[in-house]
Amino acid sequence: MSMADALEFGWPWLLLLLPLPWLLRRILTPVRENRPVAWLPFAHEFAGEQELVVVDRGARIRLLLASLVWLLLLLAAARPAWHGEPVALPVSGRDLLLAVDISGSMQIRDFELSGQQIDRLSATKHVADEFINRREGDRVGLILFGSEAYVQAPLTFDRKTVITLLDEAVAGLAGKATAIGDAIGLAVKRLQQSNSDKKIASHEQVLILLTDGVNTAGRLSVDQATDLAAGSGLVIYTIGIGADAMMVRSLFGAQQVNPSAELDETMLKAIADKTGGRYFRAHDSQELAQIYQVIDKLEPVKRDSEVFRPLHSLFVWPLSLALLFAVVLMIALTERGRRWIR
Repeated sequence: MSMADALEFGWPWLLLLLPLPWLLRRILTPVRENRPVAWLPFAHEFAGEQELVVVDRGARIRLLLASLVWLLLLLAAARPAWHGEPVALPVSGRDLLLAVDISGSMQIRDFELSGQQIDRLSATKHVADEFINRREGDRVGLILFGSEAYVQAPLTFDRKTVITLLDEAVAGLAGKATAIGDAIGLAVKRLQQSNSDKKIASHEQVLILLTDGVNTAGRLSVDQATDLAAGSGLVIYTIGIGADAMMVRSLFGAQQVNPSAELDETMLKAIADKTGGRYFRAHDSQELAQIYQVIDKLEPVKRDSEVFRPLHSLFVWPLSLALLFAVVLMIALTERGRRWIR
């Protein structure tokens, strides 16, 4: 970016007034005084030419100072500004909420990551963190629910904070039961409040609800919450998490059990169908990662970015210099100042 492109004047036409003092001096008749300007008692001791040179030099300096003051005042009045480097602004593609189940059953260790057995919540954190980090341009929020549902992170462009708050979630902290209806109802409420604060109605609102169980708690039924979500235009993608089989040790030896026996897939499918979303089933970490990639494609991030170039006003610099030279000019007009110039 060249200097000519970076520098801008708000009122450049004011610079056309630069020759105004010269024009006034040429047009107007100079004031003539009948009395002598200064009396030099020893004028006869000095040569006339030398005296004229001294007086002429002082007048030229004062004229130069006055010209600089006028030029700097015009520059300040023209409102000069400097364009900074372009800054990419976040573009809000959609409001995206993640509702993550942190009930007691999310502690079941039926997932595998890097060859190690991990619990369901840890697997969710690992995959969801990458998903959130990819949602540049979207406002992302986080709802955690167990026996109760609460907002852990309001809608924000600060994805790093949302990731941090998700990583700090602990299974069982919100109770061992599962309030899916309350989580959906809370999401609808927060999105409505957000739209009211922005004074606009968003038509791109998405909720990703991840759970491993069935609705066993809460004040709001799943059907009521789903009706509210569908009426507000909220699209819900539901994810059922948990393996179909795992080996557990008991007094009778190792035996195979179904850790996802309580997962209500019929309910999750109904929620997704009624709100225009989709239902996904994640049996392991790889499937969970693929699900989030599919959601990325279904709800792509808007890549059209807005660029802002900050404008730094520069009028204070020529104005300060004009004030400084004006003070020097005032001093030069005094008797002592004229002697100093000589």
